[in-house]
Amino acid sequence: MDINTLKQEIEQLKVAKEKELASGAKISSFNEDELLIKYTDLLTELRKDGVHRVEELNQQIVATKKNRMLESAEKTSLIEGYKAEIEKAKTVVAANKAEDAKYSKEAVAYSNALYKVYSKQVNKEENEKLVKIKNSYDSSCAKIASSFDKLLENIQNPEEKAIKNTEYKSAMFDAKKEYLSASDKCKDTKNQVSVDHVQMNRNLRNGKTKLSEDMAMGFKDYIYKFKLSKFLLDNGLYLAIAVFFIVCIIVAPISGNGTLFSLPNILTILEQSSTRMFYALGVAGLILLAGTDLSICRMVALGAVVTGLILHPGMNIVTFFGMGPWDFTAIPMIVRLLMALSLSVILCVAFSCFAGVFTAKLKIHPFISTLASQLIIYGLLFFGTSGTPVGSIDSTIKDLIGGRWILGVINGQLITFPKLIIPAVIAIIVAWFIWNKTTFGKNMYAVGGNSEAAAVSGISVFKVTMGVFIMAGIFYGCGAFLEAFKANASAGTGQGYELDAIAACVVGGISFNGGIGKIGGAVIGVIIFTSLTYCLTFLGIDTNLQFVFKGFIIIAAVALDSVKYLKRK
Repeated sequence: MDINTLKQEIEQLKVAKEKELASGAKISSFNEDELLIKYTDLLTELRKDGVHRVEELNQQIVATKKNRMLESAEKTSLIEGYKAEIEKAKTVVAANKAEDAKYSKEAVAYSNALYKVYSKQVNKEENEKLVKIKNSYDSSCAKIASSFDKLLENIQNPEEKAIKNTEYKSAMFDAKKEYLSASDKCKDTKNQVSVDHVQMNRNLRNGKTKLSEDMAMGFKDYIYKFKLSKFLLDNGLYLAIAVFFIVCIIVAPISGNGTLFSLPNILTILEQSSTRMFYALGVAGLILLAGTDLSICRMVALGAVVTGLILHPGMNIVTFFGMGPWDFTAIPMIVRLLMALSLSVILCVAFSCFAGVFTAKLKIHPFISTLASQLIIYGLLFFGTSGTPVGSIDSTIKDLIGGRWILGVINGQLITFPKLIIPAVIAIIVAWFIWNKTTFGKNMYAVGGNSEAAAVSGISVFKVTMGVFIMAGIFYGCGAFLEAFKANASAGTGQGYELDAIAACVVGGISFNGGIGKIGGAVIGVIIFTSLTYCLTFLGIDTNLQFVFKGFIIIAAVALDSVKYLKRK
């Protein structure tokens, strides 16, 4: 259609439509509104030989590059031709840019005004329908109850009464099902108006989104899908933990233990969470594959002992299998740091791969393969070092990596920022990127959800499983390296860390059934467990009783996960 004709028709319709909206006249449809259609047609014509043509040609260039049927020279010729056409199309884009922006802005403004009136109209109509549906349902229930009461009065046989009671329940169930179905249709209609509005505005802006619209749509979608039972099932544990923390915060000053909710305490909790974050990020991938890892504690000890040996100031007191003691002080500190980190990662990856091969190739459950690797590492470490602690690491490098920055004095308290938080944040970002922005991350979810289906779709289950074990080993190695900066390492370092890491992932919503979970959940789980331990210690609760609290949280998390899994099935 001619652009000038469309402009004239729009100008004529605008006056009539403005009066119509002001008068409150009934609107028959949003998407089929005559003026919106004219705006859409005009913008399509303005973009047809410009913006849309550029997009089309870029797609053809991508398709040509991927086309294996074409010779290299032919590809080059076609691409050059497309690029020349793109330049022509860009001149059209420049020529129509002002008009495109003008009519796009006008169209979105009209769409918003139309939606405001139309949504009120639809909401009113559907709410009236909901009232009628509810009244009809109540009436039906009353009739069903009255009818069955009369029938039961004349029946003496218990078996016949039981049959009639079953029929009564079935009739009530059918009535409720019909009521819910009709109610959902009304809710769907109201929600669809909002969806149509946002989609129309995106189309008028040539696919560009707007943050305020996306947020409003997301909120409405959440309200539309919200169900209290599902909300409590998904968040009940977190609400209970939140209540527990609130109680601890209130009780702490009353019991004379001081203020629990303070910046120094929060930073201390984050510092204690920092190294454990690495272990949770590592085991999270294995849990996503419906597995686990019992060797974390021993890998922590292995990496920490190696780091302690290399970074110890002066001659070591520990020998390993009769070799040593060593003195690494002649080596530049930067080289020693790289040696310690590299060896920690390499050894952890090696033992992780050892367990991974048996799981990926022979289908042995990770519980068994990692238990075996745990025992092997434990035996080698204790036999090799006789259980002797390796001693402290060089104080200068310990302060550089594991120390704190002084931020200043606030309300009479010296505030310091733990440096170990920085590598933990970097690890979280890396893990999030791998899980959410890479093909490997998508394959992890596929294999964890259904390994057989993943294999049929062309995904190598062996490679993905081994990749997850290698990734876990890297995280363990990095965490073990940093663990040496917290305390003197020995063969017993990291005792129980595997259970804390696994529990943190489960509490964070990473399902033992596989294929479900997010990195954010593992992060939250680590902070929750560390905060729990810190709060109980702060309040002077016996260490043994702390295990009771942890046990209840773990069983509650797994129970909720099992219930959700059964509901999905």
